[in-house]
Amino acid sequence: MIHIRQYNVTMNRNLDLALVRTFVVVADHSSMTVAANRLHLTQGAVSQQIKRLEEALGCDLFDRVGRQLELTQVGERFLGKAKRLLGMNDEIWADMAARPILGQVRLGVPYDLVGACFAPIFKAFTEAWPNVEMAIVCGSSPELAEALARGSLDVAVIEEPATEASGECLRVERLVWVGARGGSAHLKRPLPVSMVSDTCAFRQTVLGALGSSGIEWRTVFESGNIEATTATVRSGLAVTAWLTSTVPADLDILSADAQLPELPPFAISLRFPAQGANPAGRELAQFIRDGLLRQHRPAPM
Repeated sequence: MIHIRQYNVTMNRNLDLALVRTFVVVADHSSMTVAANRLHLTQGAVSQQIKRLEEALGCDLFDRVGRQLELTQVGERFLGKAKRLLGMNDEIWADMAARPILGQVRLGVPYDLVGACFAPIFKAFTEAWPNVEMAIVCGSSPELAEALARGSLDVAVIEEPATEASGECLRVERLVWVGARGGSAHLKRPLPVSMVSDTCAFRQTVLGALGSSGIEWRTVFESGNIEATTATVRSGLAVTAWLTSTVPADLDILSADAQLPELPPFAISLRFPAQGANPAGRELAQFIRDGLLRQHRPAPM
């Protein structure tokens, strides 16, 4: 005959997700104090939850050295599985509890950002909301702002000088001079400049900076095609100006030694129609926020 306590130990193999979630937060921050603040619990409650989880698993998950917490070898192995378990739990809740989003969302993105930053965002959004039809419109920021005002877009990502930015600022980046690796186009006068189009958000700022510095310039190429602009710079025919995160790896960000004027920072912002975003637009905006934040997160010291 099996004793009831032995039966419970044998049969009760369901992990308490609240304990698992607490473990992950403690492990990520190596601190019960920080975890308590994040989870809105007392430090004692966090300590008790970790103790209960360790008792349930029959092993120590942390080595405690003074106030320092380090994962044991078993704890390290459990952490990856715990995160996958919580991810699946959260995915199920999001899928089953949320009302499905249907219809179409029209997104405007500047030429330079769409290829450099948005592919993983598009993929994540379409996998999460397969029944939403996403239409992507590429253009310069002024063109996208006009389209948004006309009601032709549901969400737009806009580049503007940081001092003039409106909407919801997602991040601020340096606008930098870019040239061919080992190239000499920056030494030529008039300075050969390649811009994506005459409506480019950077054009007025770039040409204004050159004018203030007394540097003569000439346009090498304008087409509205980011690939063609890249080709003129890559071949050493011209220089251009781009946001730091969008500069291709095989091109050089020109230093102060190039003797070109310093350019101001630009903001990347989200904008919505005057009447507000539709449900699909609001959901897409959150994917854009999260995606750009992950891409721009500084590397650990």
